[in-house]
Amino acid sequence: MSLAERWRLGRRSVRVRLTALYSGLFIATGAVLLAITYVLTSSTAGVTVMIATPPPDGVPVSSLMTQQRDDVLSGLLVESAVALGIMAVVSLLLGWVVAGRVLRPLRTMSHRVRHLSEDNLHERLAVAGPPDELKDLADTFDGLLARLETAFEAQRLFVANASHELRTPLTLERTLIEVSLADPDPTVESLQDTHRRLLANNQHQERLIEALLMLARSQRGIGARRPVDLAVLAKEATATKGELRVDTTLAPATVAGDPHLLERLVVNLVDNAVRHNVPGGWVDVHTGTPGGWPTLCVINSGPVIRPDQVAELVQPFRRLDGQRRRREGHGLGLSIVAAITAAHGGRMTACPVPGGGLRVDVTLQPQGGPSSRLAWSCANTSRSSSV
Repeated sequence: MSLAERWRLGRRSVRVRLTALYSGLFIATGAVLLAITYVLTSSTAGVTVMIATPPPDGVPVSSLMTQQRDDVLSGLLVESAVALGIMAVVSLLLGWVVAGRVLRPLRTMSHRVRHLSEDNLHERLAVAGPPDELKDLADTFDGLLARLETAFEAQRLFVANASHELRTPLTLERTLIEVSLADPDPTVESLQDTHRRLLANNQHQERLIEALLMLARSQRGIGARRPVDLAVLAKEATATKGELRVDTTLAPATVAGDPHLLERLVVNLVDNAVRHNVPGGWVDVHTGTPGGWPTLCVINSGPVIRPDQVAELVQPFRRLDGQRRRREGHGLGLSIVAAITAAHGGRMTACPVPGGGLRVDVTLQPQGGPSSRLAWSCANTSRSSSV
């Protein structure tokens, strides 16, 4: 039996089971009603029996009345059973029709789902009807399709960007080698300069591959969890940050998670705040447990960011103007932060700072599990006016 035949049989068996259920309930209730009627009728004391002819000699009238009464009850029982049998057949037909109408939306959804693929995830079931369980099921599936469409689109964009980012250094290396080989009279200085540029480009590739591997690892989830204090990681990450003014308020914030991923999360946030800053700027780093939730907050000065541009910052290989990142880094910093945060069951929020800069809040689950509702966001935390 083929898979399609099994599927059709399974679909029909649901209709058969519903039909049997409807008919079984009808027959059962009809039989109970018939039994109750028979018992009530047979136990009724005031039953009047009409005797059409005089009873034979020696036969008591009471015996004749009892016999006639039993015959009437027997006839009633037979006629009721015949009527119940006829209605049982009718209930089977009606149950089959009703079950088909009930399952029709499911058949419609199954037909549409079978024709879905990654090329037409934009289509939706869009089942019309009253707000019942089937409508809720269709709406839930439409929501799943929307999330899948977003995930597939993000995957396509990531693959395209990653291939471009990996291809560009190789093209540069090939160009440098070809130029060096085409020089008829190369000098030691020119060869050394070419080697230095090749080495720098190779280091750029290593950092990019390491970032891609870190992003893939964070998206894969985490295994064993260990207690990690975000304050300790933030103190190490802000130890030496050049000429920028770095202010820290580091209260203990213990998280149960992967130490290496959490270290990368803190380092990426601090490095991102330093790299995308302005001369003479500042960086604020805060850790704590507002509401019982370990939180890391990094605020930095920098270029003015519009609220509608914040979503671009979390996309891989993107910059504020929609172009690819080159000189400022790989463009994977906040993408890795978002992936690590999601892997730890937390939440990352980003919002622009008035006057220029960015604020990023990362809220993670505490070591012993959630102790209150997650209520930490940009809206209820603000940078101190003294900074």
